[in-house]
Amino acid sequence: MKFENILANINGFGRFQIMIIAISFISRFTMPCHFMLNNFIAAVPAHHCDISSLDDGGIFRNLSQAERLAVLIPLQADGTPHSCQMFADPQYHLLLNSSDMTELPTVPCQNGWVYDKSTFKSTLTSQWDLVCDRRGKNKATATIFFVGVMFGAVSFGSLSDRFGRRIMLLVSYVSGMFFAVTSAFSTSYVMFCMLRFFTGFCITGIVIVSTVLTVEWVDIEHRKLVGVLDSLSWTFGNTIFAAIAYFVTDWRWLIVSVSSPLTLAIITWRWMPESARWLIANGKLEQAQKYLKMCAKMNRTEEFIHTLKTETLSTIVVTEKRDRPYSYLDLIRTAKMRKLALCTGIVWFCVATSFYGISFNITGFGLNIYLTQFTYALIELPAKVSVYYLLDKIGRRRTEVGTLLMAGVCLGINIVIPKDMSVVRTVVAVIGKGFSSASFATIVLYSSELYPTVVRQNGMGYNSFMARTGVAVAPLILLLDELWKDLPQVVLCSVAVLGGVVARTLSETRNRCLPETIEDIEQHW
Repeated sequence: MKFENILANINGFGRFQIMIIAISFISRFTMPCHFMLNNFIAAVPAHHCDISSLDDGGIFRNLSQAERLAVLIPLQADGTPHSCQMFADPQYHLLLNSSDMTELPTVPCQNGWVYDKSTFKSTLTSQWDLVCDRRGKNKATATIFFVGVMFGAVSFGSLSDRFGRRIMLLVSYVSGMFFAVTSAFSTSYVMFCMLRFFTGFCITGIVIVSTVLTVEWVDIEHRKLVGVLDSLSWTFGNTIFAAIAYFVTDWRWLIVSVSSPLTLAIITWRWMPESARWLIANGKLEQAQKYLKMCAKMNRTEEFIHTLKTETLSTIVVTEKRDRPYSYLDLIRTAKMRKLALCTGIVWFCVATSFYGISFNITGFGLNIYLTQFTYALIELPAKVSVYYLLDKIGRRRTEVGTLLMAGVCLGINIVIPKDMSVVRTVVAVIGKGFSSASFATIVLYSSELYPTVVRQNGMGYNSFMARTGVAVAPLILLLDELWKDLPQVVLCSVAVLGGVVARTLSETRNRCLPETIEDIEQHW
C-alpha cells in the first residue's frame, strides 16, 4: 500500500495542507532577504582618501573642498576623485591646469577614506574600510555566510532524518534568529564574520526542512503547485526586501528588520505537524496516526478516520531494517543512488552558481541598485508561474534543462553587448535571472521527488550543500573581473550550460508516486 492512497482518502490538498504552506511561507520570507543581504549591507559607496588630517588650517585655509581634492587626489577616467590613491605631495599647479597629471607620484590612502552617505547611512564597507586592497574581505563576508549555509544544509538534512522534521524546524527558527540579530551588533569584522557563518548554518534548516515537510504532506496532483508556491515565497521576500533596504539604510538595522519575521514563525510553529511519511518510515505509527486523523478532521473527511489503523499504516513502507538509521552514506551505497546523487549535486551547484552570480551583480550595469534588485525579484513571478504550467506540459526534466540552457544563452549574450549599453545589458540580465529562477524553482521540487522517503532529507541536505558551495563561489567568481572584465560572465555561462547537460540524465518524475525506499530507486527508477 502506498502513502498516496491514504492521502487520496483524507484529501491530499485541503485546509490542513494549506495551513502547512502558510506557516512555511512566513518563515521562508526571511530566507531570500538574508541570502541577498550582502547586496546592501556590503555595498560600496563612492569614496576617496580622507584628507582632513592634512588640513592644518594654514595652507588649506583659503581653499574650497573641491580645490583641496584637486591638489591631493588624482582624477579617474570618469572625472571623479580616485578611490584608492592620493598624491604623494600636494600638486598646487593643478589649480591652474587640472589636465596636467602625467606621471605625478601617488601613494595609497594614508588616513582612511571618506564615504558618500547619500544612498547608505552605514555599510560594512564604511564601518571597517573594506575597500581597495581590502576589497576581497568585503566579498568574503558573503562567501563566509554561504559556507555556513553549506555546512548547515548537511547537518540539518541529517538531523531532521534522524530526529524528525518538526523539531529541527524549530531549532532552525530559534538559533537562526539569535545569531542573525546578534551579528547586527558586532563590534569587529572578525566577530561579524563568525556570527554570519552561524546565521547561515542555522537558517538553512528552514528551507530544506520546510520544503520536504510540505511535499511529504500533499498528493501527487498538487506537488508541483506546492513547489511553485514555496518558490514564490522567495520571490515575495526578494521583492519586499528591495523596499526594506530602500528605507533602512543602516546595515545593523537592516539585518534586524529582515530577521524579525522569524518571531512570528516561532509563534506559529506550534501548529506545524510532523511528517506522517517520516513517522511511518521510522516505525512511529501511533504518532503518524494522530497527525493523519488531525488532517482528516481539518479536511472534513472524518468518514475515513476508521481506516487509519496502525496495522494499515505498517504496510506502507516495507524495508529489510525498519529501525536502522539512514545516513549520507546511503546516498552512495548502491549504483543508481550514486548516479542520482552525483547528477543532482552537479545540477544544484550549477543552478545556484548561475542564479546567485546574476543576483549578486546588481551594481554591474550602472543602474540604480534598488530598482535592479526589485526588477530581478519581479521577473521571478512570471518565470515561476510559467514553471507551474511547464512542469506538467513538458515534464520536470525538460523544464530544468531548458531553463538552464536559456540562462546560459542570456549570460553569453551579455558578453558581446558593449558595456556602454547598460540598459540593454540589464534587460538581458533580468531575462537571464528569470530563466535561472525558473530552474531553481524546478530543481527544488524535482529533487524532492527523486529521492526516497527514508533518505529524502539527507538527499536534500546534500543537494543544498552542493548549491551553497556554488553560492559561496559566486562572489569570488565576480572578483575575476580584475583579470578580464568578461571572465565572470564566461564562467557563469559555462556553468549554466553544464547544468543543463547533466540535468538531461535525470529520470522524469511527472505523475509518479514518491519513492519510499532505496529499493524503489534500484528496481523501478
